[in-house]
Amino acid sequence: MNEPAAGSKEVVSFGPFSLDPSRRLLLKDGAPIVVGARTLDTLIALVARPNEAISKRELMAVIWPDVTVEEGSLRVQIAALRKTLGDGKGGARYITTLAGRGYCFVAPISRVGDRGSERAAAAASFPAPPEPAKAGSTQPALAALDKPSIAVLPFANLSGDPEQEYFADGMVEEITTAIARLPWLFVIARNSAFTYKGKAVDVKQVAQELGVRYVLEGSVRKAGNRVRITGQLIDTATSAHIWADRFDGSLDDIFELQDQVASSVAGAIEPKLRQSEIERASRKPTTANLTAYDLYLRALAQSYHYTEESLAEAVVLARQALAIDPSYAPAAALVGWCRALQRVQGWGTLSADDIGEACRLARQALEAGRDDAGSMWQAAWTLFFLAGEAAMAAAALDSALTLNPNEAHAWLFRGYIHAVRNQPEAAIEVLERAHRLSPFDPYTFLWAVSIAIAHLAARQFEQAIEWADRALHDQPRHVPAMRVKVIAFAHLGRLDEARAELARVLAIDPKLTIPGFREYAHFAAPEVLELYVTGLRLAGLPEE
Repeated sequence: MNEPAAGSKEVVSFGPFSLDPSRRLLLKDGAPIVVGARTLDTLIALVARPNEAISKRELMAVIWPDVTVEEGSLRVQIAALRKTLGDGKGGARYITTLAGRGYCFVAPISRVGDRGSERAAAAASFPAPPEPAKAGSTQPALAALDKPSIAVLPFANLSGDPEQEYFADGMVEEITTAIARLPWLFVIARNSAFTYKGKAVDVKQVAQELGVRYVLEGSVRKAGNRVRITGQLIDTATSAHIWADRFDGSLDDIFELQDQVASSVAGAIEPKLRQSEIERASRKPTTANLTAYDLYLRALAQSYHYTEESLAEAVVLARQALAIDPSYAPAAALVGWCRALQRVQGWGTLSADDIGEACRLARQALEAGRDDAGSMWQAAWTLFFLAGEAAMAAAALDSALTLNPNEAHAWLFRGYIHAVRNQPEAAIEVLERAHRLSPFDPYTFLWAVSIAIAHLAARQFEQAIEWADRALHDQPRHVPAMRVKVIAFAHLGRLDEARAELARVLAIDPKLTIPGFREYAHFAAPEVLELYVTGLRLAGLPEE
């Protein structure tokens, strides 16, 4: 049998891609991309014999040399490869299916030897990850990084079916890619994490060998056409499980299932990681040499407390972080976010200087945090809410969601904008997506009140009250949720209840008047604003 060559040492270039078979690296426009092990084997085998028909039997013998598999497994790898290359289901640009014969790599390629410029460029842009120390070796453990770090270990295949290895590996790679979109989190490269494949591991040993603070491990079990995926997030310092969940789905569209699970895992563990990092930073004594990151985490924790005093303290801590690192985008964005929350609640009087500083830092965060979706959505909120820059906010949200489609808060804010701009159906659809991505988020009350506003805009007053109550259950002093109840009660003719709720609002924000509310809600669509004003006036909010 004439098997495809598998040991080429040449870098192969085609289109925007460069393939280094000896280092098992695939790059696009000079940047590394995550590829499954079997998928990469398939690509290496095809490019070794370009413009030549390679039978399915030959390919399967190279990709699964010691395992007997069905042709369906090869079709899955070809589909995954086409998805990676952007070649579409039918192929044509890179890979052609030869009916009854096999496959052919048809794109023009160029080869560069071991010392060629492309090999050097690839090495420079993506240095080989360090090999983990073997048990009992004298290789020193890696020191943990200052920033939070995680390794996504290979998932155990509990199906007893070797053909499911590709699915388990692909699941891990999708999750690794999704988590790697978080710029504040260092994610160990797949090549290093996969050296633990098929081995019983101790998370503390993994932490020492890879220098990580957190480990995500899991398993895949298939039964018929159904699959169950479980995951556990472990703090290696304490061996505590800080998150665990399971996902069930159908294998009818495995790529869609992998995308859904990866998004869910990334969205679920982000707030858990944040909370774990906040607790770690809070344990440092105040006399310690706190970094900008530590101060930012302390500021973030204060913002979660959502009191007048805690928001003011969050601004102080974020400013201290900026004094250490003036270009630190998360701290810059957090100042504006806290100022906007103060404005929402009517806590204190924001001066023109306060608002000017918040907007200036928001623009700074947009410039310095171009790779940070979290900073972008907070800056967008500040500019929308305090400066009325709706177009700038929309563009920033688009950028944030391009960077990280799993950024739940960006979806939350987009849903809020739809709600106040009198687009209730679009609002609810987007807000439901936000909640699916981060169901245990510390800002869950903002999600509930945004849905309440959407129902209010749709004149569904009973539903608006129900959702406002859900927001107030999580955050009893949230003024926007109280206002929704005032307005809904008033439009339902339940004026005694509207007045009672308004009294609660005025106890927190005693300076609120009809003209003041109009100025505050400048961003709302005219018909939504008038709905609010009419309800507040019926409830007895002062005219001046």
